[in-house]
Parts: sequence; C-alpha cells; structure tokens
Amino acid sequence: MCAKNAVMGAFNQGLTPTIACFNQANTPLGVDLDTLITAMQAYVDSYVSPVWGTPAKLTKSTDFVKGAWAMVFLDTADQPGALAYHDLTPEGLPLAKVFVKTTLDNHDQLSVAASHELVEMLVDPAINMMTTGPDLKTMYAYESGDPVEALSFNVNGIPKSDFVYPAYFEKFRSPGSAQFDQMKQVQKTFQILPGGYQIIFKNGKWSQVFGSAAKKKNFAKEDRRGHRSETRKLGKLLRTSEKEIARYRLRTTRGAKMAVVTFEQTIKPYFTTCYREHMMFFCDLWLASDCKTNWQDIHDSVSDGSMPKEGCPEGIWDQNKQAKFLSDFQAWKDGGFQ
Repeated sequence: MCAKNAVMGAFNQGLTPTIACFNQANTPLGVDLDTLITAMQAYVDSYVSPVWGTPAKLTKSTDFVKGAWAMVFLDTADQPGALAYHDLTPEGLPLAKVFVKTTLDNHDQLSVAASHELVEMLVDPAINMMTTGPDLKTMYAYESGDPVEALSFNVNGIPKSDFVYPAYFEKFRSPGSAQFDQMKQVQKTFQILPGGYQIIFKNGKWSQVFGSAAKKKNFAKEDRRGHRSETRKLGKLLRTSEKEIARYRLRTTRGAKMAVVTFEQTIKPYFTTCYREHMMFFCDLWLASDCKTNWQDIHDSVSDGSMPKEGCPEGIWDQNKQAKFLSDFQAWKDGGFQ
C-alpha cells in the first residue's frame, strides 16, 4: 500500500490536538461564537477529558489551520464548497460539521448539537471504533453522544450534550455498578434512553436501534447527510479538496451578497414604546449606542425570559419571536453593529 494514499486512523499521537472552529453558515447561530467556544472548552476540560482522556484546545479561526483539527458550522448538507460530505481536513485530520439551519429547523439547540459532535470526534476521531455488546452477533459503534442524545446540561450557562462514559461500553459491568453517563441517567451498559439511539453493525449492514418509537419516527424525518452515521456506511473517510475549496471561495467572493442587519431597520422595531419605557432605568432601547454597549445583558435577559417585561399591551414575546430576535440581535453584532 502506498503511504501517500493511506488514511490514518490515529491522529496527533501523544499530543493535545488543537481544534480550529470557524463559521461558514449564513444562518445566524443564535449564540456568540466566542462564547460558544469558551463554553465548549470548559466542557472538554471539566467533563469530557477527565473521563475519556481526550484533552483538546479549541480556537476560533476563519478557515482551516495548519496542523489543527477542525469544527465547521455550515447551513445544511446542501451547502457547496466541499465540506458537507468530507470527514477530514485538507491535511487529513479530523473534521466535525455542525449544520446550523438543519439543527434549528429541527427545533434543536445549536450548542447541544455542536458539543455532541465535539465529544464524538474526540472519542472516535476516525469514526471506526466499535465493540461487542449484549448481542454477540452485533457490533456497536463507539458513539458517545447518540444513546443520550436528548439530554443536556449547562456549562457556563450554555446547554451542552450529555455523553456516555467508557463504562457504558463495558458489558461485564452490572447495572448501577458504575457511572454510565455524565448526567447519571443511564443505569446499565448499552442502555438507550428514550430520546437516543445506537448505531449497530449486524448481518453485514449498518443500522440503528432506538430508545423509543417516537425517536425512531423523528429520526426517519431527519436529514442525515454528512453525519457520522452515513460515514460509517460509506466505510471510508473523505479528505477535503483544497482545489474545490479554492474554487468555491472564488465564486462566493465574486458573487455573494450577505444580508446586512441594521439597528434602525431590524433591531429597533422589536422595541415598542412601552418596552422602551420599562427599560429606561437601564438603557435606551431606541439608541444603537446603548444597545451596543449593553449587548450581552440584553441578549441574556431575552434568553432567560426576563425581557421584555410583563405589563405592556403587546405582552411578552412567545418562543418564536424570542428566537427570531436573538438570531437578528446576534447577526447585528456579527455584522459590526451597523
């Protein structure tokens, strides 16, 4: 076998990998990327690494970084540019993908989806680990987030994915004899919670088993393209093409027109006269300068439901309007507070 064509299943042996996180999605993330990365670093340092022995250093970037793994935020699996269907960086290092629009359209939390991909990449970066389990004729994929997919806990105030512990895959352990997941909801090895699933290999085929009929039904509706489950079916890792990325960047540089969120046209109309009067003790919601200075406090207040306040004829915002404002408010910041 020619060495230059080999795709290795072990990466950065003996080293702590750096993971370059960058955003190529047009859909607003709904959370500040710097804040998300900081929370994911705490997630790795305080929860994942002590259990799995998988330290990592996360950094924000605008592109692939030489020698670094990558986590890229894309709109959907249809996004052009050679990334959605690839599993390795141009250097052949692990690449995790978070589909922003797909995640939000499924009414899932982006921070949970991102941390789910992160922990699974750290535990099995080559997407090739599996083990025996309760059915001796079946192999079980080493996916650390899938069996507990519906559960999350806060890290730095931001929801992060639950994940299973190494003991989960150790069939010799008796129920209740060890901690099987971070949130202590799993009681025995290979247990699948109602909102989760497990990827298995049986009779020469990859498939899934589900924790509930509802999860099976919802899973069938999901766009699974570009996900780790599809990579396992393919049986190989695809390296990102530098030439294809270069062509995509040239096209987008020439023709892309990003919608600009401005304060006067987009943000200010959210704040009625009554909302403004209620908040004058804190800041003037009709002044872009005040909203810029107090951006984080306003964002957090809307997120936790303490703003807008009750007592105005318009009432408090429903969940959809709250989400729309947070998305626009983030886009206003990302666009330079125009």
